[in-house]
Amino acid sequence: MRELLAERMTPSPTIDVRRAEDRLATRLPWLDSHHSFSFSRHYDPANTHHGLLLVSNDDVVRAGTGFSTHPHQDMEIVTWVLEGELEHNGSASGRGHDAAISIRQEGAVLWGGRLRPGETAAVPDARSAHLFVARGALTLDGAGRLEAGDAVRFTEAGAPSITADPADGAEVLIWELAS
Repeated sequence: MRELLAERMTPSPTIDVRRAEDRLATRLPWLDSHHSFSFSRHYDPANTHHGLLLVSNDDVVRAGTGFSTHPHQDMEIVTWVLEGELEHNGSASGRGHDAAISIRQEGAVLWGGRLRPGETAAVPDARSAHLFVARGALTLDGAGRLEAGDAVRFTEAGAPSITADPADGAEVLIWELAS
């Protein structure tokens, strides 16, 4: 009986690719936003989060505009700026890695990096992980080619490797999530 319960509680290893063009989108005169999970008016009860990660948006904000002041409760907000400047909370807060900002959530680590053309790295071997291709393209073992804007959810997937596009490289964000 115990083995049966453990089997039911242990998720199957999965690599779930979400292509950029399939992600939910919000378009306003000042904002072009693509969502990895249910967000704002886009609600799908089967797509509310992945592990501890509740929101992962890819936003393009028109210069000189932005979100009005709004509350966040029990959330850490991390912004990865690809171009220009953005102002949000002046402080950041994780686990205290060298050369890293820290967050107040021990169960989450955000890895960000620019892979040179042809460079290979491994997705962290975590219970859950979430990869976002911010720029360029790469090849993910077991899933094939990923382009800018594609996102991948890993559940008990081990540590598959990613290899940056041989011509342009890639810029990636990977959330390592304990639960």
